Amino acid sequence: QVQLVESGGGLVQAGGSLRLSCAASGLTFSRTPMAWFRQAPGKDREFAAAISWSGFSSYYADSVKGRFTISRDNAKNTVYLQMDSLKSEDTAVYFCAGSSDDYPPSGYEYWGQGTQVTVSS
Repeated sequence: QVQLVESGGGLVQAGGSLRLSCAASGLTFSRTPMAWFRQAPGKDREFAAAISWSGFSSYYADSVKGRFTISRDNAKNTVYLQMDSLKSEDTAVYFCAGSSDDYPPSGYEYWGQGTQVTVSS
């Protein structure tokens, strides 16, 4: 059974930083492309960042490019999202996702429960 467990969310002031973590189990993590999505109140879930299974390739939504960094540690079965220069519009529930497809995947079938990030202005 695949499990993705996010942590690291919280309340931060605008301009601050947070680092999210997602611990994976039940899959071959080192061969799994991973991503972060987010869902703000009243809005659809949107893509934020993705990373290849090796960690050598990544891409970002324009809204977070230059401020967020996705990374992974295959020895720890964990993917991270470093979020800097946070803005109030980054307030959302952040979800970790994994795919059994090749990178870049056409979709993600594994999802975590999410972690709340709130940025105060």
